[in-house]
Amino acid sequence: MISFLFLAAIFTPLIATADPSATDLSTRFAPPGEHGLLGTDHLGRDVFSRLLHGARLSIAISLLTLFVSLSAGLVLGLLAGYFKGIFDSVVMFAAEVLLAFPGMIFSLAIAAIAGGGMLNAVIAICLVSWVGYARMTRGMTMSFKERDFVKAAQISGTGGFKILTRHILPNVLTPVIIFSATNISVIITQLAALSFLGFGVRSPAAEWGAMLNDARGYITTAPWLTIAPGAALVFMITGFNLFGEGLAEYIGKE
Repeated sequence: MISFLFLAAIFTPLIATADPSATDLSTRFAPPGEHGLLGTDHLGRDVFSRLLHGARLSIAISLLTLFVSLSAGLVLGLLAGYFKGIFDSVVMFAAEVLLAFPGMIFSLAIAAIAGGGMLNAVIAICLVSWVGYARMTRGMTMSFKERDFVKAAQISGTGGFKILTRHILPNVLTPVIIFSATNISVIITQLAALSFLGFGVRSPAAEWGAMLNDARGYITTAPWLTIAPGAALVFMITGFNLFGEGLAEYIGKE
C-alpha cells in the first residue's frame, strides 16, 4: 500500500491528466467519467489530478514533520536521560505541560495563533510530537546507562557524548524507529485535520484535508468530492499502521 502511494506520488507528472489548479467553470461538478476519472470540483478542477498531487504534498509534509519531531525528541531524550540534572527537569516539565492537553487541540491552538498555513501547521505538530520520542528515548537511555558495557566505557575514560553516540544511540534507535513508523499515521491525520479546519494547507493547494474542506458544502450534491480524498486518507493511514505493526513483529522475531 505504501509502495503504491509512493509510486503514484513519484510519477504524478506522468499519471495526472490535467493541471490540478486549472479551473473551468463550464465543467464544474462533472461526475466521474464525464470530465476526468474522478470528476471535477466546484471550480471545474480535475479531482483525479488534485488527488495525485495531494499525495505528493501529504507524504512530503508528513515525512518532514516526522523527521523534525523524531530528531528533536531523540536528541532531547538522550541528553536528558544520560546527563539528568536541571536539563532533564526542564525537558520533562515541558513534556508534562504538553501532555496535559490533547495533542490535536494543542496543535490546533498553536496553528490558529500563528495564523495557519503549511509551515505553521508543521511547526505546531512538531511542538507536540517530539514529546513521545523524548520520553521513550529518555527512559531507554536511563536503562542502558546502568548496563555493564556503558559503565565499562565510563571507567575507560570515554566521554559522555561518545558513549551516547556509539553505545546508547544504536540500542535506542530501533525501538524509536518502530514507534515512528506507526506514529506517522497520527501525523498524517493531524495535518489533514488542520487543513480541513482551515489552519493547515489552504486551497488552491492540492492537499487531501484542504480538498475535504472545499467539498464539505457539496457532500450531498457531489459526493465524489469527499469520497476521493477521504478514501485516500484511509488508505494511507491504514498502510502506515500495517507497516508499523509488521515492522515491530519482524524486528521482534529478529
